Amino acid sequence: MKFEKFFITSGQADARLEIVVAKPQSDGPHPTVVFNHGSTGRGHNKSLYTRTVCPAVAAHYFVEKGWMVLFPQRRGRGKSGGGYGEGLAPDGSGYSCNIEISVAGFECAVEDMDAVVRHLRERSDVDQDRLVIGGVSRGGILSIAYAGMRPNTFRGAINFNGGWLGRGCPNHEIVNPTLFERGAPADIPTLWLHGIRDQYYRIEHCRANFETFLSAGGKGKFVAAPMGHALLFKPALWKRHLDQYLSDIDVLSNPGSASL
Repeated sequence: MKFEKFFITSGQADARLEIVVAKPQSDGPHPTVVFNHGSTGRGHNKSLYTRTVCPAVAAHYFVEKGWMVLFPQRRGRGKSGGGYGEGLAPDGSGYSCNIEISVAGFECAVEDMDAVVRHLRERSDVDQDRLVIGGVSRGGILSIAYAGMRPNTFRGAINFNGGWLGRGCPNHEIVNPTLFERGAPADIPTLWLHGIRDQYYRIEHCRANFETFLSAGGKGKFVAAPMGHALLFKPALWKRHLDQYLSDIDVLSNPGSASL
C-alpha cells in the first residue's frame, strides 16, 4: 500500500488543502471513507500544525477491506494553505474555551469539509453510493455533525473518541453535545468508539453526548473500550465492531446483497 498526496481548492481563494489518499490496487470505483484528523493537543505548539496526519492503522484497515481512504488536512494543518483558525485564543495560548470562538472554529472545519465533498463528487474512482465519513477526536465530532449538516451525502459516520473541547474547558459540557446534536438529521447509522480511560473526554460525558444525539433523532451504536484517547491505534479493540458496521452499511447501500 502506498500513499499519494495532492492538493485541492478550498473555499478560501489563496488556501489549497492537502489530501493524502490510500486506495486498493483493484480498479474502482471504490467505496470511500473520508477520515478526519483531530487537534494538536492544547494548540499552543505551532510546530505540530504542519505535521501531515494520515494514520497508517486506519489506512491499512480500510484498504484491506477494499475501501479507498482520504485524509484531508484542514486549513493551516499539514501542508495545507491558510491560517489555522479552529478556535484558537487571540493571545496565542492555544485553544480557547470561549463558546463563540470554539464554535466559529468548528465552522471553519465545516467549510473545509465542503471543499472535500466537492472534490469527491468529481472523482470517477469513488463509488458515490458508498461514502462514509469518520475521524478521531475533533475529527470524530466533525464527522458526526457534518453528516447531519449535509444530509444525503454519507451512508455512515464513524467517531473515534470524538469531542471538540476537552474536559479542561468547563464549556465542553455545552459545546460538545450541541455540536453532536447537529448530526441527528443525517438519519444514517453511526458508530461511536470511545475509550473508558480517555484523558480528554470522560466516558460519562461521551455517553451523555450520545444520548443527546439519540434524543434528537440520531441513530447509532456506542462502544466503550478499555483504552484511552489512543484507541484508534489498538485495532484489536474496535476491529470487529467496525467490520460489522461496514458490512451493515454495505447491505443498506445494496439491499439486494442481503441474505434471504
